[in-house]
Amino acid sequence: MIIGLGANPLEGYKELLVGAFGGTEELAESAAKAMPLLLVGTGICVAFRAKVINIGGEGQIIAGGLLSTITALAVPGLPSIVLIPLVLSMGLVGGAIWGGIPGALKAYLGVNEILSTIMLNLVAVQLFNYLLRAPLMDPKQIELGTRIPQTRRLSENADLPVLISGTRLHLGVVVALLAAAVAWFFLWRTTTGYRVRAVGASAPAARYAGMPVKRMTMLALTISGALCGLAGAALVFGSETHRLQTEGFATGFTGSAGFNGIVAALFGGLHPLFTIPSSFLFGGLLVGANAMQRAIQIPVALVIGLNGLIVVFVVSSNSMRERFSRTMSIAGEAAEHEVATADAVVPPVPSPSGALTGGDDSPSRADPESEP
Repeated sequence: MIIGLGANPLEGYKELLVGAFGGTEELAESAAKAMPLLLVGTGICVAFRAKVINIGGEGQIIAGGLLSTITALAVPGLPSIVLIPLVLSMGLVGGAIWGGIPGALKAYLGVNEILSTIMLNLVAVQLFNYLLRAPLMDPKQIELGTRIPQTRRLSENADLPVLISGTRLHLGVVVALLAAAVAWFFLWRTTTGYRVRAVGASAPAARYAGMPVKRMTMLALTISGALCGLAGAALVFGSETHRLQTEGFATGFTGSAGFNGIVAALFGGLHPLFTIPSSFLFGGLLVGANAMQRAIQIPVALVIGLNGLIVVFVVSSNSMRERFSRTMSIAGEAAEHEVATADAVVPPVPSPSGALTGGDDSPSRADPESEP
């Protein structure tokens, strides 16, 4: 692709890697970029374990960002030790609401979750635009007549602490890592997580075992939405502007994390812990793409093409691996059948005592020594 754009691919990838992982500042920037991808990707992993597909990450990020922002505007005077956990919790609640709606529609009405989550993305964007152009707009913008769709500067007590001075690495990265670990513990170390996975493995079998299939389906999408909403809160209070603003569409706020998180989850094998390095890789690609564009004038959109190719290869490799496993299983069964058939046709041979024994050299009941 780089050659087709008239540039040197070796130079391009060198600039991409150095721009993403070449130093402390670059690593911090990649980690900050990976933070929303990890939270969304972890949510995708939880939903997939119940065999539901969440395409509504963009809307759930917006819902979490909106509710956390409204909370910060309502109680700006609270101390940081209270306000930061509060706004992050409200991000979880906002995303959970936006994920629980398609979860309930799927579980109790049979509505396809892919369609409902995509459509709710559009609803979230329109609600986002309305609130920032009217009720939540910065009063100074109204006074000046500029009417830029953004809130006033949010309380400094709600700002996520920066972990390394001079970088954008903030507390949200740590929160994302903890969320991935908690999701793994939930899925593989709790009874409810086992039920979620059982429903995904076989809903009829889980129902026969007495598990609440509908409730687990709704719970999986609710948790998935909550993690996406947490990403929205972290994007608001970890940003450099420390205010919520819109450009009229979701990407200006989310950075397409709702969709890129799906790619990170797929590349991580839909496992919360493996999604951690996967998210860091894709965060680095997004950061390094800017360096590559500056160096050899290759558009950042190239990375979007790479993401699409990665999805194709990952899905194809899964299909090929399953096909290979089935082939090996069939070959193994055929070999066992041949061995069993060969054993069945082995003629009896006389033993030293004159009795007849089978092909397995086991003593015949005609042999006196074999009697108890």
